Amino acid sequence: MNNLKNQGEFGAERKRRFKGLSFNRMIPNILTLLALVAGLTAIRYGLQDRWEHAMLAIVAAGVLDGLDGRIARLLKGASKFGAELDSLSDFVCFGVAPAMMLYLWSMQDAGRLGWALVMLFTICCGLRLARFNVAVDNQETPVWKGRFFTGVPAPAGAGLVLLPLIFSFQIGGTFFREPWVVGLFLLVVAGLMVSTIPTYSFKKLKIGTRWILPTMLIAGAVTVFLINAPWMTLSAVGLAYIISIPISIRDHRRLEMADAAMQAPNT
Repeated sequence: MNNLKNQGEFGAERKRRFKGLSFNRMIPNILTLLALVAGLTAIRYGLQDRWEHAMLAIVAAGVLDGLDGRIARLLKGASKFGAELDSLSDFVCFGVAPAMMLYLWSMQDAGRLGWALVMLFTICCGLRLARFNVAVDNQETPVWKGRFFTGVPAPAGAGLVLLPLIFSFQIGGTFFREPWVVGLFLLVVAGLMVSTIPTYSFKKLKIGTRWILPTMLIAGAVTVFLINAPWMTLSAVGLAYIISIPISIRDHRRLEMADAAMQAPNT
């Protein structure tokens, strides 16, 4: 009897161990890998001086990065493995790839200082991602703080630091390719990523019923412009994000004061 019981337990354990994983739960990780491929491809295009293709590869990585987490939540396929893979992909796509592109495009003319600024940006991106991973595990933060990031997130940081490259496509000339201009962007954006400045997070943004159709129209218009006038659209999006930073600081301060006022009578 004991033998049969042990065999039964072993069979059940074996079934649990070799239980398959549905394809739906693998989709988010596949998207993350595709984003990683896009980031690495951007570096390859940079080595070939194909800057427009490199920039489009970074945009593709950003789109895929925006999709994988949301699809994981929709399909209930979120996992610790997926989160770690996503962080690795973000570091390559938004920390290493943009830095290498800017070094090859402009900063190698600045010698050792240029390389130092490139490394600083990449290091700050890694620190920002590490801080984000730690903050995700913290369950004690107020619910309203989920509407904000601490510092500029890695994808937005990559978009901001690549604005000189985008402006050069749009305007032309050599001004935005000057090492001191690119170096200034690298320094400022690196500081923003590791700062404690609150910036908007759109992950938990809820659209009211009456705003669903206008939001879809705006998203469709942005997509059309991105296809037909990519550099003008990306320039406008980057500038709009910069304008949103002081607004997010004001909203965060208002919510923080309201939260403190609510807790004051209880202390």
